[in-house]
Amino acid sequence: MSEAPSEKVRLERLTESVAQIVIDRPERHNAMSMPMYETVLALIDQCRADQTVRCIVLRGAGGKSFVSGTDIDYFRDFTTGRQGVEYEALVEQVIDAVERIAVPTVAAIDGWAVGGGLAIATACDFRICAEGSRFGAPIAKTLSNTLSSRNLARLVAAFGVPRVKKMLLLSDFLSAAEAHACGYVYDVTAKEEVGNAARALAERLVALSPVTQQAVKESLRRIVIDQSLADDDLVERVYGSQRFRDAVAAFGSGTPKG
Repeated sequence: MSEAPSEKVRLERLTESVAQIVIDRPERHNAMSMPMYETVLALIDQCRADQTVRCIVLRGAGGKSFVSGTDIDYFRDFTTGRQGVEYEALVEQVIDAVERIAVPTVAAIDGWAVGGGLAIATACDFRICAEGSRFGAPIAKTLSNTLSSRNLARLVAAFGVPRVKKMLLLSDFLSAAEAHACGYVYDVTAKEEVGNAARALAERLVALSPVTQQAVKESLRRIVIDQSLADDDLVERVYGSQRFRDAVAAFGSGTPKG
């Protein structure tokens, strides 16, 4: 990805510790172009370099879609299957970057989370959605393409095989209520409350131990995507941290319970 950054993606600061990446292309239901993907990567790097950012919210503008996937115009020049392999690798850079963000992430979903948008939302740690939101990847009805095995693994971990088959083989959408019932969505709110609910959840996350959060996030990523249980580096980092020693000292100064 080497195209110029897009103005359709921007970074906002919700609080001193919470940043928000906004996808702002409502006239195309927030469909992603290559420059938009490039900008998302750049903003993730910017947040990663800023030690004051303790949580990131991802949100689509316009009130109709979170992200509706990749702009179909990008596929019009495809002539070989190899281009599909290269495209999936490009998308994986973005999904992997979202997934590897060390701080907690919240997807604020108002409307449709479709295709690549579903993948981005799934890569986040939590999802808050409006009552009318819908989730799916109707590619069997639209583009007749497929998803990478990594993205399928993420969806299976989040939804379970039967729901993934329903979304992909039948091109059915899951409602907000269905997504909430299976645990994919943390909370369902009124349309006008999505932003406030996402911010409130972000503030709860900021108040907790970043040492624990980072280790758990990376361990889960390795289990689901790398199919690896190797974690000595993570355990050593946590137990060797000043945060852990301070917490033990503070806890030990009180009266033991239980």
